[in-house]
Amino acid sequence: QVNLVESGGGLVQAGGSLRLSCAASDSTFNFVAMAWYRQRPGTQREFVASIRVNGLTDYADSVKGRFTISRARAGNRVNLQMNDLNPEDTAVYYCSGTSPWGTSWGQGAQVTVSS
Repeated sequence: QVNLVESGGGLVQAGGSLRLSCAASDSTFNFVAMAWYRQRPGTQREFVASIRVNGLTDYADSVKGRFTISRARAGNRVNLQMNDLNPEDTAVYYCSGTSPWGTSWGQGAQVTVSS
């Protein structure tokens, strides 16, 4: 199983920006798709954004126009640029990677947006 490690979380004021990164423990492993999910306090984990190996992206309606997902390196590294953050974006953000053998998850990165 390939591990994923998130970085870049933290505390930011409303209207600010943060950039999350996620990298696979095996630099040679290629995922067919990578994505970000988040879990806000008291809620279930929800989809945020995804990117396929062909570059096709998808976003939750709540983050469209504010968040941008990108792959820094083919197959095993993904970033999430988050702009114009608001307190409702406060959550633990999880990175996931999908391969023909299943889905791997990171441990999560806390993002806190103060009003």
